[in-house]
Amino acid sequence: MLRLIPNILTFGRLVLTVLFLAMLLYSPYAQNRTSFLDAAFVIFVIAGLTDIVDGPVARKLKIETKFGRMLDPLVDKILVCGAFLCFAVIGQPEYLFDLSRFAMRTIRWSVAAILIFREGCVTIIRHIAEAKGIDFRAVASGKIKMFIQTFAIGTVLVKSAHVQTATWGHWFTAITFAIMLAVTVISGLTATRRIPQNAGTP
Repeated sequence: MLRLIPNILTFGRLVLTVLFLAMLLYSPYAQNRTSFLDAAFVIFVIAGLTDIVDGPVARKLKIETKFGRMLDPLVDKILVCGAFLCFAVIGQPEYLFDLSRFAMRTIRWSVAAILIFREGCVTIIRHIAEAKGIDFRAVASGKIKMFIQTFAIGTVLVKSAHVQTATWGHWFTAITFAIMLAVTVISGLTATRRIPQNAGTP
């Protein structure tokens, strides 16, 4: 039973992720939108906590598996890419300074596209690495990237629910997005260097 705990936590995070994304898409129609987004934020935090716990549990119990190494980052990608795709669909953040609606729409969809492209490329690289027998577990740059991405998701949620038009909210969100995109691109480039050119074929 103990051997199942890490995978149970990961599957639980997947369920919470799907629920969270569904709530984001429904949020424009919620009767009390602020409270609804706050509830979504709580679910998002719980999902994040399971991500923090499942890795150490697997290592402590010495039950790390190839399946776990593949599934865990996949769920993370669904959460992050799904969240920013949902933000683009529902139009959040709605305002940044005095940018036009077209500019905001371009920013939202561009951010989602960059994240999805990066995560898609790294997923392909991870599959190639695992097929070659190369350990492709998360490294420091990937963990930093994930933290900043999840922080950015939380930033959008708080801004959307509580500080839509506050100037400090515009600056905070813009700076967070800039840092997130920079770290996302850098960590993606780092991932491409993790497969030795002379690695054997499966």
